[in-house]
Amino acid sequence: MDTTALPPGTDPETARFRLEGMTCASCVARVERALKAVPGVEAAAANFGTGEATARFHAPATRETMAEALAKAGYPAVPEVVTLSVEGMTCAACTGRVERVLKAQPGVASAVANLATRRAQVTLWERADPAALAAAVTRAGYAAAPLEEAAPADPAAEEHRLWRDFIIAGLLTLPVFVAEMGGHLFPAFHHWLHGAVGQRPLWIMEFLLTTAVLAGPGRRFFLKGIPSLLRGGPDMNALVAVGTLAAWGFSTLVLFAPGLIPAESRSVWFEAAAVIVTLILLGRALEARARGRAGAAIARLVGLQPRVARLEDGQEVPVASLLPGMRIVLRPGERVPVDGLVADGASAVDESMLTGEPLPVEKRSGDAVTAGTVNGTGALVVEVKAVGAATTLARIVAMVEEAQGSKLPVQALVDRVTLWFVPAVMAVAAATAVIWLLATGDVARALVSGVAVLIIACPCAMGLAVPVSILVGTGRAAELGVLFRRGDALQALAGMTVVGFDKTGTLTEGKPQVAAVHGPDWVLPMAAAVERGSEHPLAAAVLAAATDVPEATGFKARPGYGAEAMVQGARIEVGAARMFSAIPPDLEAKAAEAAAQGQSLLYVARDGAVEGLIVAADQPKPGAAEAVAGLAALGVEVAMISGDTPAAAQAVASGLGIPRVHAGILPEGKQQIVRDMRGAFVGDGINDAPALAAAEVGIAMGTGTDVAIEAGEVVLMRGDPRAVVSAVRVSRAVMRNIRQNLVWAFGYNVALVPVAAGLLVPFGGPQVSPMLGAGAMALSSVFVLLNALRLKGVKG
Repeated sequence: MDTTALPPGTDPETARFRLEGMTCASCVARVERALKAVPGVEAAAANFGTGEATARFHAPATRETMAEALAKAGYPAVPEVVTLSVEGMTCAACTGRVERVLKAQPGVASAVANLATRRAQVTLWERADPAALAAAVTRAGYAAAPLEEAAPADPAAEEHRLWRDFIIAGLLTLPVFVAEMGGHLFPAFHHWLHGAVGQRPLWIMEFLLTTAVLAGPGRRFFLKGIPSLLRGGPDMNALVAVGTLAAWGFSTLVLFAPGLIPAESRSVWFEAAAVIVTLILLGRALEARARGRAGAAIARLVGLQPRVARLEDGQEVPVASLLPGMRIVLRPGERVPVDGLVADGASAVDESMLTGEPLPVEKRSGDAVTAGTVNGTGALVVEVKAVGAATTLARIVAMVEEAQGSKLPVQALVDRVTLWFVPAVMAVAAATAVIWLLATGDVARALVSGVAVLIIACPCAMGLAVPVSILVGTGRAAELGVLFRRGDALQALAGMTVVGFDKTGTLTEGKPQVAAVHGPDWVLPMAAAVERGSEHPLAAAVLAAATDVPEATGFKARPGYGAEAMVQGARIEVGAARMFSAIPPDLEAKAAEAAAQGQSLLYVARDGAVEGLIVAADQPKPGAAEAVAGLAALGVEVAMISGDTPAAAQAVASGLGIPRVHAGILPEGKQQIVRDMRGAFVGDGINDAPALAAAEVGIAMGTGTDVAIEAGEVVLMRGDPRAVVSAVRVSRAVMRNIRQNLVWAFGYNVALVPVAAGLLVPFGGPQVSPMLGAGAMALSSVFVLLNALRLKGVKG
């Protein structure tokens, strides 16, 4: 590679991209030309064998500009995604710092830290060393490890530790609180206590107990808060550490060096420091309990897959040891451990964990079964098709986790505010203390005012407001059979005012069914006897509708016309109108009416005379009309975009109450209509892939075993159009919940920080004490969490 001289003061860098689309030597040349055309790129080399490109560059070139150039050239760079487990994040300032540290690492395109899930997702343009990324975060003060190497999170253990520390802190704080505050509430108790014990011994007791609280259960705040303060990135722990140290330090000086403090200011605030730590620990414990409940949906999904499976010879083996092609036996009531096909037996399988549908699904030889579903009353032999991460259940869990860890566009507002919020609060606290000191000369009053501002303004609720709603909402959606593959789709769908549906397979069953039979009773069974030998698409519909089908002999197909056979001694002909020379007028009239609705026609003749007519149509799905009505009730306009004939599309649309119909549309035209519509589009996820990509929100409808999972931003695990209504309801409920949380989190600080600073005191108003501030701060976070948990009750 060339080593061209660099501009003065510029250090060269090397970037390595993994590319899609390199299939020949000419591709290599085009990739290299595209990279070298970017200003700042000195040299570039592409390797067809490895599918990678390497570039040596300096400013103004960046990895982002090179990736854009590669994409325009038709060889997009494939980013690598690394997920880290991050411990120690307690507020929005923490997540912001983690993200800034990660974005500063070479090759990082984006980084998103999630306070609710305790994870960070990093997207890189080139191959990454997850351990190096984790080390950078750890150096910033947050213990991190690659997710696959991290010890499994144990929310119960974390909650147990917090409750234990809260109880210890509470027991140590109670005597301090009673001794100090009891005297203010009951003067007689104050006089008795000071007469019996004395003021100095009481203060020494308060000093010892408060010191034990700060050094024991409260140590976590100093271990994290002081380093973050020294690094110039103060967080919630820093606010608590500075506030409690200020109260404890001032009180200690009053106790042991009173000459340094003016006589009128010699009062102790040990109880404030102890109560602050105790109340914040209580808030943390309640948060941990709520977070555990918020992540319950994922835990339930993960717990659905059994750990062992039974082979045909009766031997029980770990599910992890199964391989595709092996056969396992399912007894009645057992959960399916892997994805597979029924090789033998028949049963009804409860697939509600996938689809949200309560009715079991009949399974026979050749039918697919999915990991995590529950076998009914029959025994099944299943041939293994997918195991481990390849199973549908594993893919669902991965998609829900990805959505829960994503960041909504609305989060950008929170990030901008919290970037300066903690430093601003510390500045306000310092200014408050100085103003009170200048105004009153009371050192104690000034200190208490500054500490109250520090404590009451902790941004915990801000950091939790968005991610905890996503966590609970996407979990609830998964329980309803709706998977949000990306968080921004959750926000976008909530604002949709129009939803376009494909017709065939989405609003309709996707296969013809007999809609009407005209003629004598023998028409359907004898036509089915003939169609038993036919491969025509309508043959299956006729056979499915008929009962007591007689035997046929001498079957003969007449391509382009129909088929005939001998049935019960008569020659039965089944086919199109052109197969027959004469059709009775009454059947012609019924046929014209059906044809106007786009339905398919089969005439039936016995011994040369047409006596019957079978009408077949692609029937609407049972929930289609209810889905259209449900969306209309939500203020969403419904449109149908179909490649079928205008008559067939209009007939279905009229029956379902859809006012807007685009019919006879080719795939390219469908894509353009969806783009112009600027709304959501619902399709089967394969044939409609271009339209799904063009939509503001692509909703792929399929079953749990369908590759449609990869086609849309939202995936409906059941083939029921009513799931679209569920998706819209959940998205709107989540966004409404987020707005409520943000209004509370920001409004709480806007309202109470000035009160804590004493802005209302000159007008006869109250001033919040540090203890009350700690309680209010803790309850603020708990309120956000409890409000988010209401999403678990969203109706499907």
